[in-house]
Amino acid sequence: MSTHLLTGAGSGIGRILAERLLARGDQVLAVARSEERAAEMAADLPGITTLVADLADAASTEASGERLPARLDSVVHAAGVVELGAVGDLPATAWTEQLAVNLVAPAVLTRVALPALRAARGTVVLLNSGAGLRANPQWAAYAASKHGLRALADSLRAEEPDVRVTSVFPGRTATAMQETVHAQEGKAYDASDWIQPGTVADLVLHVLDLPRDAEVPEVVVKPV
Repeated sequence: MSTHLLTGAGSGIGRILAERLLARGDQVLAVARSEERAAEMAADLPGITTLVADLADAASTEASGERLPARLDSVVHAAGVVELGAVGDLPATAWTEQLAVNLVAPAVLTRVALPALRAARGTVVLLNSGAGLRANPQWAAYAASKHGLRALADSLRAEEPDVRVTSVFPGRTATAMQETVHAQEGKAYDASDWIQPGTVADLVLHVLDLPRDAEVPEVVVKPV
């Protein structure tokens, strides 16, 4: 039985991944932003263990390290926030929140989890985005956070030879975040147009289950 630390387990890709890990008997420690959210997740996902930490607050994220187990087979960073807008319009708060949740939180959480990851020779998976490979108009802040996330993965991979590190770059995926993006873009949303979250969750499972003789540094997934 493996033990996994997961952010973003409340919805979308993270939720399906948590369900599938629990269904096969693995232990899942999910980060929740509040006690209320932790209770909701525990009710929705029987068998899950919750850890309260506000990913927008680096101090709260760092304090979670005191409650981690001695061994972690994986840390999967699936949480994220997005706010679109032109560089000339986006307020500082939009930059700060996206960088805090999408980049600083994964960096801090990975750091405090490293002893447990080293002990298990574990895997870190960072759910990135197509925006982590290119920046389009209106996407500057989100893309900056995701480009930084790719840099974090590359550095971590080079620094930690006993920890496997994978960046996953999904194209548009049918999640609540994608619905939010469409609303910000002023476009109609049809979930069937995009990658299904279960497809990406299955890809992450494959990465986690890869034999020790191989590593997947990066994988790009696009809707057809």
